[in-house]
Amino acid sequence: MADIEVIKHKIHEIRGFRVMLDFDLAILYGIENKRLKEQVRRNIERFPADFMLELSKEE
Repeated sequence: MADIEVIKHKIHEIRGFRVMLDFDLAILYGIENKRLKEQVRRNIERFPADFMLELSKEE
């Protein structure tokens, strides 16, 4: 499967938004999920308000 197809399969629609889950992004960038979240927290001012959403238990 081509790289673009792999990425397309990791995009989900949640609450009307097209999203990628944090662990899929971490794999894409070749880093640990923990490190991805750490960097986002440290640089939160660089991300727009709609960059992240937190899933409910039902989701």
